[in-house]
Amino acid sequence: MNDVRSVTVEGKATPRGAYPHVKVVGRTVYVSGTSSRRPDDTIAGADLVDGEMVYDIRVQTRAVIENIADLLATVGATLTDLVQVTSYLVSMDDFDGYNQTYAEFFDHNGPTRTTVAVHQLPHPDLVIEIQAVAVLPEEGKLS
Repeated sequence: MNDVRSVTVEGKATPRGAYPHVKVVGRTVYVSGTSSRRPDDTIAGADLVDGEMVYDIRVQTRAVIENIADLLATVGATLTDLVQVTSYLVSMDDFDGYNQTYAEFFDHNGPTRTTVAVHQLPHPDLVIEIQAVAVLPEEGKLS
């Protein structure tokens, strides 16, 4: 039977429910839906400007991917080990900005990807969330 471990990462935003940040089954790593939430529960890319909330899909996308990189690092993986991501956008009007920022991290050799629009996410200031799957490098072949 495969080794299974659940990892909740100290110093990252606490999951908003009863689930770990990461689940490792054998060499497969499942990353729970991750947002741009910081450990203090503020949200990167959601700023109050002149009394109005302004959302920046580029800032949120970058923060989400950086958060995923941090979570992967705790189990010995990197973004290059990702094989699949599913991105949830509150508005497809944000697709271009999200796609441009995503391309700063991945090219056509990166993970497979699905992007869907959702009605809302668990916090009203979130405009994106990403769930991911990675495969740990073989021992002796770290990326």
